[in-house]
Amino acid sequence: MSKRSGRSTILPENSISVTAFAAVGGKKEGEGPYGRCYDYIDSDDYFGQSSFELAESAMQGLALQNLIEKRKIEPEDLSLILGGDLLNQCIGTSFGISNFNLPFLGIYGACSTVSEGLLLASLLADSGAADIAAVITSSHFCTAERQYRFPLEYGGQRTPTSQWTATASGALTVERGENPPFIRALTVGTVADKGITDANNMGAAMAPAAYSTISRFFKDTGLSPKDFDAVVTGDLGNVGSRLLCELAERDGLSLKDLHLDCGRMLYDQKNQDVHAGGSGCGCAASMLCGYFLPEIKSGRLKNILFAATGALLSTTSSQQGMSIPGISHLAWISAEKGEI
Repeated sequence: MSKRSGRSTILPENSISVTAFAAVGGKKEGEGPYGRCYDYIDSDDYFGQSSFELAESAMQGLALQNLIEKRKIEPEDLSLILGGDLLNQCIGTSFGISNFNLPFLGIYGACSTVSEGLLLASLLADSGAADIAAVITSSHFCTAERQYRFPLEYGGQRTPTSQWTATASGALTVERGENPPFIRALTVGTVADKGITDANNMGAAMAPAAYSTISRFFKDTGLSPKDFDAVVTGDLGNVGSRLLCELAERDGLSLKDLHLDCGRMLYDQKNQDVHAGGSGCGCAASMLCGYFLPEIKSGRLKNILFAATGALLSTTSSQQGMSIPGISHLAWISAEKGEI
């Protein structure tokens, strides 16, 4: 059985591996510096559908199909799938995977959904409750704009702190295994709310949650940043990344030289107009599945902390002027087996 280390960190008892991973992206993502890392790039972000919502579901279907083919299994070989997205009632996922006829657990962690899914899938595999657990999530720029801000036809002005929601999906399988990448530890995040109310400043809303979870991991395990090649966050963007490093520095924890943020990496910020960087469930998920997991599998990276971050707002809470709570869940992903 898994064991706990400190208040929030869980150590799998068995050797838990990420055995396959797939990433699908839209046109803008394909034009970015990591476009080569995707299994499929769509030419117009519609994915052959008549609406952007249907496009997001089709994108998830493509990611899941690629995952199954790369793992060399049939859909019925999956014990279950955990997934979610940014749309109301997670319809991107429920419609996207419905044709696969899989046992499904819907989850919601906003842009931290891939970390939440990875955490839960690892524990299910470790306990024996699942032989092969799959995780999937996505986001789409146009569906997110329609739901959280304004439809594209409105032509609203984007603020300098706003981030570009990635049109992307990531999917992975987790099971007991003997090959890297390995899941060495998992830290469950707590909700952090510092009173940020600006829905166009997600980085500031999420940075406190990211730091809370990362610092908790180090406290729970006795490890330090020097034990890792990189500390990777989901989509804090330029604003949130700066705040995360400042929060850490205030407590004597130096992350500046190790910190990588998927929202800052996904796009070429000099040549692609994304303002403060990327965001969305698909941002962290596609960078994890398209870039970081292959780097760990190859041994080019040995140990990373991966902490996707989510802003737990809704259209209702924003319209009522409520603050934006943040959440972040963390996984220690390694090219090596072993205990702390």
